[in-house]
Amino acid sequence: MGKHSRPGPPNQPSRAVPRVDDGDPLAAYEKRRRPPQDVWRRHRPLRGGGGHLRPDEARALEEWNGFSYEPAGTAANLAEAQQWVNEQASADESAA
Repeated sequence: MGKHSRPGPPNQPSRAVPRVDDGDPLAAYEKRRRPPQDVWRRHRPLRGGGGHLRPDEARALEEWNGFSYEPAGTAANLAEAQQWVNEQASADESAA
C-alpha cells in the first residue's frame, strides 16, 4: 500500500464524502455545508481527553449549524450524551 492510499477495494469510490449531483447547481454549496463525516451531533468531555474515558463525567453537547459546531447543552454522563446523539440519527432514519 502506498503512503496515501485509502483502505478498501481499489475499484470502489470512497464512502467518506457524499457525491455531488451534477444536475443541481447548488450541490457544491450544499456539500460544503455538510458536517464532517455527516455527524450532525457530537459530544465532548468537558475536561478534554478521549471521549470513551471517564464515562461518569459530564459531556458538552454540540450540534452542526451549517458552518460549525455550536454548543447545544450538557449531559451528565457518557450514556446520556450518546442517547442525545442517537435521537437525531433515529429521527433522520424515520423521516427518510
